[in-house]
Amino acid sequence: MKKNMGSFDRTLRIMLAIVIAILIALKQLTGLSAIIFGIVAVVFLITSAIGWCPLYCPLKINTAKDEEK
Repeated sequence: MKKNMGSFDRTLRIMLAIVIAILIALKQLTGLSAIIFGIVAVVFLITSAIGWCPLYCPLKINTAKDEEK
């Protein structure tokens, strides 16, 4: 699988996942919104870890530089 996420994109997703986790831990997000945002945070972490976003493929987006591929 060819990477399609650059380092900035990956870092931004990790930071957003951390912010979501903090909001859930501080009970600022509760109920259904906490579940939905929690799932989004997990997806952000997984896609950041592998460097590949499945949504980018049909949209023909590639934020990875040539040396990161």
